[in-house]
Formats: sequence, C-alpha cells, structure tokens
Amino acid sequence: MGPGGRILSSIVAAAFALLPVAPWAAQDAAGLPRAMAWSAYNLGTTGYNQAVAIGKVLKDHYGVTLRVLPGKNDVSRLLPLVRGRVQLSANGVATYFAQEGVFQFADRRWGPLPLRLIMTSNGDSNQALAVAADTGITAFSELRGRRVPYVRGAPALNVSTEAFLACGGLTWDDVERVEFPGYGAMWTGMVNGQVDAAYATTVSGPTRKLEASPRGIRWPTVPHDDAACWQRLWGVAPYFTKHVATRGAGISQAAPHEGATYPYPLLIGLDSTPPELAHAMAGVIHRHYDEFKDADPGAIGWAMDRQLFDWVVPYHDGAVRYFREIGVWTEAHQAHNERLVERQRVLARAWETMQAKDAADDEAFVAAWLAVRAEALTAAGFDPVWTAPDAS
Repeated sequence: MGPGGRILSSIVAAAFALLPVAPWAAQDAAGLPRAMAWSAYNLGTTGYNQAVAIGKVLKDHYGVTLRVLPGKNDVSRLLPLVRGRVQLSANGVATYFAQEGVFQFADRRWGPLPLRLIMTSNGDSNQALAVAADTGITAFSELRGRRVPYVRGAPALNVSTEAFLACGGLTWDDVERVEFPGYGAMWTGMVNGQVDAAYATTVSGPTRKLEASPRGIRWPTVPHDDAACWQRLWGVAPYFTKHVATRGAGISQAAPHEGATYPYPLLIGLDSTPPELAHAMAGVIHRHYDEFKDADPGAIGWAMDRQLFDWVVPYHDGAVRYFREIGVWTEAHQAHNERLVERQRVLARAWETMQAKDAADDEAFVAAWLAVRAEALTAAGFDPVWTAPDAS
C-alpha cells in the first residue's frame, strides 16, 4: 500500500465521503477552478480565519467559491487532501511529520506523504515554551526537576517542548513529566499551578490567561548566538527557525522575544496537485496580499519577503515557477528544494519495502518502519531525526 492508501478512521472517512469534489474542469484563465475546498484548523483559529480571508479575495476577483472545512486534528485535515476531497490544506507543522512518516503517520495506513508547499504565513509571534513567572525560572536549563506537561496524542506539542528542553541541555528524563489529555487542559493546569511550563504560540489565548493570573508569564529566550543550544534543538525539531517575536503575552515591539518559530498556517498540496493551481494560488496570495493582510493579526505573514524558501518541506513546481517569474527564487533555493524532493523519494522507496514485511501488530510495524526509514535515510546521506517509536 503506497502513501495515502487506506487511511485511518472509518468515521472520519465516511464524513468526508459525503463532500463533493470540486470540479477541475471549470477553470478560468488564471488556472483556478470555479469552486475549491480547503481543509484548515477549527473555526475561530487564526489558520481558519486566514483561509477565509483569502477565500474572499478569490471570490471578489476571480469568482471562485472557496469552502473551508475545519478539521480538529492533523488526520482530519490531511485525510481529505489525500482522498481528493479538497484541493489544498491550510495546515500546521504536522505537514513535516506527514512527509517524514513519523508519529501518527507511521501507521501502516499512512506512511510518508509527498506534500508540497504553495506558500506559508510567517507572522510576528513565536512558537515557544512559556514558564510561570512565579517559578523564578529564566532559562530552560532551570527546568531540571520541574513539572513539564506532556499531552497524550499530540506529538507536535511534545516534540516542540522536548526541543526547548534540549536547548537547555535537558531531556524528558530530567523533568517531572505531567500528562494531560489535551492542549486546553494543559494550559488550565499551568494557570492552576499543576505544571511550571507549557508550550504555545505566543499569541495563543491561554497565554493571556496566564499573564493575567497571579502566576504571571515569562518566555525564556532561545539565544540566536548560542550555537550549542540550536544544534541540540534542531536535533529534536529541525522545523524551527530563528525569529524575534513582537506579538504575544508580555511581548511587544518594546519588549521583543528572541526565540524560535515555524510557519503557520502552511498552504499545502501534494506532488500531484496540478501545477496550474499551485502557480495560480501563489500569484493570488502575492498580488492581493494588501487586501487581506489586516483580516487577521497573523495574515501579515503571507508577505513575499517573509517566505522561507529553504525550510524542511519542498515547494510545488507550480509555485516555484511563479517565484521565478517575479525574481525571488534563486539557484540555491532550487538546489535545496531538489534535495528535499529526493528525501521524499527515499522515504517513498523505504515505505514500499514495508509492504512485504509481516509485522505481528501495529506496534511492531511502527518499530520496523522506523528502523527501515532510518537506515534508508542514513544511507542516502540524510539525518533521520527520529529512529524509535514515541509514546505520543
């Protein structure tokens, strides 16, 4: 079974099976279908709001109707993309996990996916590990022996938390791991004094609650000149980039935060997404940026000069063609992109070998896949990053 074969949850699949597939045939001169569907984060999230704002541009200028389908988790956002029920997805960092075939995508019904970026939003906030100000903690190294949350079934949260611990020279073994059933419960526990740190986007609503509580909030820095910190951090989570935030709880232009982030949302398709669509959408977002940049505080991140052309997921050839046309894509970007595409090919070939393996159960299959994956990537000169099953 190849990537995106028979995929997870019959309940989710049945729900999306009822959705109409947007017609590809009815395209205008810009390469856009008359109707499109995207998956996105839940209603009210910045990712959903930004997708809706771009949808208004599509309707006003191209007569294209965009339906934004909210998905509560990574699976429910990527499933309709792979099944062809939506053309694109306004997704998060799980895009990288899906490309790599790790965590929930190590399941025998998934495997590594050949995902492609169209454009990404890179706003003024950071993705960061906050600490309660009443702890007196000012650096990640001071979390040793402290209570740190672990959210069941949420690898994006847990891996990112682990990366900041690594910056401070710590691992999960060096802290008291406190498990929570979800993101909201974790932050409620933070405000209530059950844990001493918690991961979030610096503009996330719960961070404001902590800021206003008796505990207060502090964001330890991820010093950009600390090479050892970044080497350890990237060894856990290569998707982080250096960034100075000017928006967030306790953060402003006058009091910026030197830390880390990654794009959100990411507008993604598959390698099979028509190049005309990828080219057209890159053009729409670029040309009409001024019209939607104020629709949501994070929408400023779509500006062309904020794009990361050397991130960890490759761009679609159609989008690359547009970037070349406007003179922002370099040969160095092209070489980087081709290397990322080759990494996906290595992963796809490794996944094909798994189909002949007889694993007794799902747990054994995941362990076998991660071993095969690591061996294939290492042989091809790539860092596998993850080599063993994770409890997420």
